[in-house]
Amino acid sequence: MKAALLGHGTIGVGVDRIAASLPEIDIVRVLALETDDEILGRHTFHADDILNDPEIDTVIEVMGGIHPAWEFLSRAMKAGKNVVTANKAVVAAYYRELVALSLEHHVAFRCTAAVGGGIPWLVSLEREKRGDCIRKIGGIMNGTTNFILSRMARDHMAFNDALLEAQRLGYAEKDPSADIDGDDVRRKLSISASVAYDCFVDETKIPTAGIRFVTTDDLAFGTRTHSVLKLAAFSRRTEKGVSAFVSPVFIPSEELLASVPENVNLLTLTAEHSGELSFAGQGAGRYPTAKNVVLDLLDIVSGVPAFYTDHTAAAEIDNLEECYSWYFRSTSSSLLPAEIVEETSHETAVTKKLPVPDAFRYFSLLKETDPEAFIAAIL
Repeated sequence: MKAALLGHGTIGVGVDRIAASLPEIDIVRVLALETDDEILGRHTFHADDILNDPEIDTVIEVMGGIHPAWEFLSRAMKAGKNVVTANKAVVAAYYRELVALSLEHHVAFRCTAAVGGGIPWLVSLEREKRGDCIRKIGGIMNGTTNFILSRMARDHMAFNDALLEAQRLGYAEKDPSADIDGDDVRRKLSISASVAYDCFVDETKIPTAGIRFVTTDDLAFGTRTHSVLKLAAFSRRTEKGVSAFVSPVFIPSEELLASVPENVNLLTLTAEHSGELSFAGQGAGRYPTAKNVVLDLLDIVSGVPAFYTDHTAAAEIDNLEECYSWYFRSTSSSLLPAEIVEETSHETAVTKKLPVPDAFRYFSLLKETDPEAFIAAIL
């Protein structure tokens, strides 16, 4: 395999170093903003040097972001090149288009590292669905937010202090918005559900709440109710389509999901015959993520092109049967209808069981007057 690398940051360096020890993979070109001794002689500032080179058969994209990653990947496929990417943003936004291009041009498309970092999650979904029907998926898909919530609970840290600690340790980006607002989890859920259910789950239609405004008082509610606060993803098949949402959730302390520590991810699938299967590990990091990129490359070398199918019809998001009690904290919590409220205290309210669409509708109402309102499901 003669490959080219788009991006030489944290993940790109990891891919380059691992691949250097494997005779099956020869990374002959590297697109990067800067050059260094590791890529001297292979470096280019121009994507055309890669996309127009007929000797390069595989493009590895680890730049991140949607543009120009999408333009580079689509051009690579049209030029007959295989594509491997760790970029969840571009895969979530263009999943159907990437699948269609790979089929049309008879090239491989793999993105195992886009969800779960070093965890073999997407390939496990593909393998499981071959002989079973996957009914449900979800779990903790973001190590940054899990680290923040763990530190807040364990060390009684304020949110900003826990975030700064995550940034210091390299778990959180300088701009942590995608993590703390739930966007990262929403993208991973979109990709996972699309693969698991043989459809296309539009990320823009998945209701999502993050932890940007979580406080130690919110975590104290968990202590009083013997539960632990986590940011989690939920999805399952329904009669009308696919249920999918992302939300903070209070989980009973005795459940497995509640015990997931620090920056660890825990991804779970439930299949008709296999029952519940869980996968835990580092959801990010240079070498865990790079390892999955390299394994995708080796799969292509061995003739395994992808884990997708050509069934990418858009699925309807159907959350009406997903009902939970909900915790709201807002200076405007008095705006909640009295008939849905079970208990109140200061600025908080706990509701009776409500479907997900209703809970998010009330959450939007509260945010109109209180942008720092917080919501969590109660399991």
